[in-house]
Amino acid sequence: MASFDPDDRTSRRFRRRPTEPQPQVEPPRRPRFDRPPPAANDWYGAPPGPASPPPQHQPWAPQGPFPPPPPEYPDPRGRRGFRRRRDGAGLRPRRRLLGRVLRVLAALFVVQALLVLSLRWVDPPTTAFMAANPDGSIQQSVPVEHVSRNFLAAVIAHEDAQLPYRSGAFDWHVMWARALAHISGEEDASGSTIPQQVAKNMFLNQELSAWRKAVEAGISMEMALLIDDRRMLELYVNYAQFGPTIYGVCAASWYYFDTPPGELSVAEAVQLAGLLPSPGHVQRAPGGGLDFDVDDGLGWLSRSHVVNAQNRVPPWLDRLGFQPVEDVGIEGLASDQPPSDDDCSSAPEEVTELIAAEGTA
Repeated sequence: MASFDPDDRTSRRFRRRPTEPQPQVEPPRRPRFDRPPPAANDWYGAPPGPASPPPQHQPWAPQGPFPPPPPEYPDPRGRRGFRRRRDGAGLRPRRRLLGRVLRVLAALFVVQALLVLSLRWVDPPTTAFMAANPDGSIQQSVPVEHVSRNFLAAVIAHEDAQLPYRSGAFDWHVMWARALAHISGEEDASGSTIPQQVAKNMFLNQELSAWRKAVEAGISMEMALLIDDRRMLELYVNYAQFGPTIYGVCAASWYYFDTPPGELSVAEAVQLAGLLPSPGHVQRAPGGGLDFDVDDGLGWLSRSHVVNAQNRVPPWLDRLGFQPVEDVGIEGLASDQPPSDDDCSSAPEEVTELIAAEGTA
């Protein structure tokens, strides 16, 4: 390699000026995490005493008195590591409230389903309609086999001609038409089916609201699923209202006609069936029969329904006879049934006392 002698200008650039000696300054130390912090740092607390063992720690674990963790509580659902929120609310209030509401609704549904199922075998001592009557009620159950076929056929013809042949509590298109008529304020021409009326009599009231109709439809569907048509008709004729305080065909036949329910004639059966839409504005006539001259002045309403039944039902009976009754599951005649203790062959004592109190014997 060639060499050359730098000139004065070149060498002058690389000459160091004489300077005074500078004090040695140690560079700042980087923090180390492999040893305890100095004892002079108050944030870490005082160093341990001479008798205490040196603290055991990991190089990566932070040291010092951090704020205490929230207390541990046992989880009501068995989960580990459950901690109560700092606000003391525990589980979310909305979720807990929703769970309680759902449990209550489920319990009510089960109880109501058991009550409906029990109606297959048990005659309840009272109903919601009877309990709501401020003047009291007179009722006595009778097996449907001991009821006149004239009356059973008249009830089916007047109240629900499709009972033996319909699957379910009602037809959906008819129910939809009734709902539209109710919303628009029009008159309901079709009326409720027998399962709907049984549901209303057993569990509901006379309120004419859309909510009550919806609940009635739901209960009637459940009843139609759990109870056959024969038992449904039996419940209806035993708990339907036939007068201000008269419930069931047993009390009605003795109160109005002095006869057991198994011996009702066609004319008597049609009159009782005509009372079903409006039973609160009639009384016993002197010596027997129906009297519409009542104190509230609404006897014409009950009379109009009876006249309507007298015009519509007899032709229907002449055409079909007792076939719908047999299709429901009731065979034979009431006169063919052997006597029993519950056949209502004698007048209930309460009916006799009511007739005596009214002076219409």
